[in-house]
Amino acid sequence: MHTELVEIYSDATNAAVLKHPERKFPGVLIQGDTLYSLCQTADKACAAAKQQLSPDQFLELNELRNCLQSLLSHYKVILGEHGLPLPFSHQP
Repeated sequence: MHTELVEIYSDATNAAVLKHPERKFPGVLIQGDTLYSLCQTADKACAAAKQQLSPDQFLELNELRNCLQSLLSHYKVILGEHGLPLPFSHQP
């Protein structure tokens, strides 16, 4: 872990806009519990849509789901490496 100064453009709840000093553009900070909730929603959407969408459409939806899951997996690994608890009850 290291400490950096970031530019904070907005402190809005679940929509903070920050700029890391090494990045050209700001990003949006998504809290871990919100990320988990987005992953759960994407899982449900994929399950419900699998039989309703064309294979190509489902592939796009599943790609979004996998991207969110990848971010969540990274988040969980990093918190674990630093001995921090998850802000949600993990249910596989």
